[in-house]
Amino acid sequence: MSYTEWIVEESGARLDKYLSEVSELSRTRVQDLAKEKKIFVNGKAEKSSYKVQCGDTISCDVPENEELNVQAEDIPLDILYEDDDIIVINKPKGMVVHPAPGNYSGTLVNALLYHCKDLSGINGVIRPGIVHRIDKDTTGCIVACKNDLAHNAIAKQLETKQCHREYIALVDGNIANEAGVIDAPIGRDRRDRQKMTVTPTNSKDARTHFKVKERFQHYTLLDCSLETGRTHQIRVHMKYINHPVTGDEKYGRKCAMMDTQGQCLHAYQLTLVHPSTHQKMTFTAPLPDYFETLLEKLRREDI
Repeated sequence: MSYTEWIVEESGARLDKYLSEVSELSRTRVQDLAKEKKIFVNGKAEKSSYKVQCGDTISCDVPENEELNVQAEDIPLDILYEDDDIIVINKPKGMVVHPAPGNYSGTLVNALLYHCKDLSGINGVIRPGIVHRIDKDTTGCIVACKNDLAHNAIAKQLETKQCHREYIALVDGNIANEAGVIDAPIGRDRRDRQKMTVTPTNSKDARTHFKVKERFQHYTLLDCSLETGRTHQIRVHMKYINHPVTGDEKYGRKCAMMDTQGQCLHAYQLTLVHPSTHQKMTFTAPLPDYFETLLEKLRREDI
């Protein structure tokens, strides 16, 4: 356990924002530590939303990184880019990003531990190196970090929207507009805790931009970009406008034409600023075979 202390010199900032600026901790990490009551202001455990005051003494008990108990596994990876700081993967359909209770093998983290050996420890033993996630049945670009400096830099870019994620989605029905923005807050579905929903209560702002890429008789192919990064955001927003992502059994229905093994959603492009060189970099993942096959079927049969 490491112990650090700071004296606030200027009032007004949220506790999580202040600590993310004066320490090596990411804002998300600060929020997690606050929930665990490991961050103290003037000797009292405070929430991450606390507004710091000039003269406040802030202390933080940061647990030492635990020895990894998640096993490295020799799982093939489709690597789009790799250096000493980051690795960008084209994640296949069906692969979970990190282990969870009851599912400790076969994940991207298991594969990364075998391939990289070293990963950032900020997210602990279950999510080493993981800065952001994509769903199990969503394919495409995801970046992982090999050290804490890179992790903090990419996490900051996600927070400040310097890191951009572009998706291709096939949705049910024919969307009327050629382009648009879905601006609707997303929170946990009270009736089903495993689902998210558009709700005005206990929610966070969420904005999804879309543009029609191709039209079919009963389906629409979209380019989607995220202005925010809420859980299941594109899937929830598409359901909200009555055009659920094709094959999404959680928020829509199973695809009748072929077994897509989940939603037809692909993270095809990721843009970030490299944490060491400060160069802007864009990575692109080609559409997976199942997606291309489905589009060819739609074009051929005019479905």
